[in-house]
Amino acid sequence: MIHSARRTATGSALAALLLVSGCGADIDRDPEGAADRRTTVKRCGESVPYTVPRRAVAYEGGSADKLFSLGLADHVLGYVMPPANPPVEESPWAADYASVEKLSDDLLNKEIVVDARADLVVAGWNSGFSDQRGITPQILDKLGVQSFLHTESCYNYPGHPERQTPFEALYTDLHRLGRIFRVEQRAASVVDALRARVRAVEDKAPGGRRTPVFLYDSGTDQPFTAGAQVPPTDIIKSAGGRNVFAGLDQRWTQVTWEAVAASRPEVVMILDYGDLPAQQKIDFLKRSPHTRDLPAVKNDRFFVLDYNEGISGPRNIDGLEKFGTYLRGLPR
Repeated sequence: MIHSARRTATGSALAALLLVSGCGADIDRDPEGAADRRTTVKRCGESVPYTVPRRAVAYEGGSADKLFSLGLADHVLGYVMPPANPPVEESPWAADYASVEKLSDDLLNKEIVVDARADLVVAGWNSGFSDQRGITPQILDKLGVQSFLHTESCYNYPGHPERQTPFEALYTDLHRLGRIFRVEQRAASVVDALRARVRAVEDKAPGGRRTPVFLYDSGTDQPFTAGAQVPPTDIIKSAGGRNVFAGLDQRWTQVTWEAVAASRPEVVMILDYGDLPAQQKIDFLKRSPHTRDLPAVKNDRFFVLDYNEGISGPRNIDGLEKFGTYLRGLPR
């Protein structure tokens, strides 16, 4: 059974959206001049002083969603969204995306940031910030531009690593952004709502043996999949399954088809994004000699995870709720 349900918010998701969207963050209640004072917040393992940003730039949906979920659209100048990302009109925060600028449909680079006169850039390490492309927090520091790194990407950040499980990293980011923008109470409410939704799924998860799940991102010669350090691993675990590559201490990584076959997955989670639709991936798995005899493929057990439900951001919990419903519906 091919399960998607990507565009339909559950009742709990809709309730949470009432908490985390709509009204702008009330930063101006701070005493006069408070927004100009510096607050020290962790950037991965490094303590960094921040002033309240007024022209933030977000790279990809996860970064923008974190800011919008905290009601910070008035402090966001715009976003950079590579074309593989799903349309922003499908986001729960579509109105917020429409209220800011789309700065580029390319990868993040220093020129975009400088031209925009940004005062904060939110992105991940090696998924936005990059030594190879010449845009790192250290480079931006020298330009007087603040930066914020997704904690999920910090486990191998040079000089200042930090390690947290993916969901805890999401909560940490929201708390830290809350401190940077002086909306700590709003951040706490958003995190509490997300935690409650995760607990609700975990409480209903099937007992006994955990269903082995293989996440298929892309690749034909060798598959690209999810290691321990990315949200799908926590999505699978909280729903009652087991990522067959959770033992790899990496984020998105390449494995072999032999390793996939040996893991005998009973469900394949397909990461869906613009330039390689989910159905094409499913069709490949059904005809490939490496995968056509896997239990998941023979039984037509495919679950489609939207790209923005798979990268670090509040929509991780939407993905969890949908996958939890799917996994509970499988015959035991």
